[in-house]
Amino acid sequence: MSDKKRILVVDDEETLCEALKFNLEAEGYEVDTALSAEEALATNLSGYSLFLLDIMMGDISGMQLARILRSNPATASIPIIFCTAKDSEDDMIGGLDAGADDYIVKPYSLRSVSARVRTVLRRAAPGQPRQGADTKVEYKGLIMDSVRKTCFVDGNEVKLPRKEFEILFRLLSHPGEIFSRESLLREIWTDDVVVLDRVVDVNITRIRSKIGRYAKNIIARSGYGYGFVE
Repeated sequence: MSDKKRILVVDDEETLCEALKFNLEAEGYEVDTALSAEEALATNLSGYSLFLLDIMMGDISGMQLARILRSNPATASIPIIFCTAKDSEDDMIGGLDAGADDYIVKPYSLRSVSARVRTVLRRAAPGQPRQGADTKVEYKGLIMDSVRKTCFVDGNEVKLPRKEFEILFRLLSHPGEIFSRESLLREIWTDDVVVLDRVVDVNITRIRSKIGRYAKNIIARSGYGYGFVE
């Protein structure tokens, strides 16, 4: 059996599908394509390592497909990257809320897509330790475990997509420290790729909406960045 990572590209632009397929296969991945969500859902999706999804497709959008994938135990843990022309903050929030691990705005370079794919697959690999960090951090009823990837708010488990989890874990691990957007992008969105600063703001907004009374502990320092204060 091949040890290659398998990627499924779902986009209704056939030319773009073929370009991504060619580029990613050159990087050593095994790549399949589907021109619609319906076509993708007609196949066995459980064996893939990553899904690259467009948002604007036919009857079933990329957002809907992501929610279907997240609701199926066989595909719930497989990373998702959106590659889309929809670039508003609401679109990004919707994509992250649908369970995406990353969000790439068209037009993009094939090189940057390859870099994002490497990063997401590396972070999704089992047994990857967080170097130099405690595995469990907490503040009152806000408790995070980086090994089990769990976040509890006053006894209730809160599901956080990977980027939200990593941002909150980093802030909670260093109470009182202010992290610039640039440092968060560099540390969490690794590899030399271009990511908009506002992606950090979108993730912070989503985190605040999920952690109840502790939302007020995440502060913004104008011109500097974000931190968690006790």
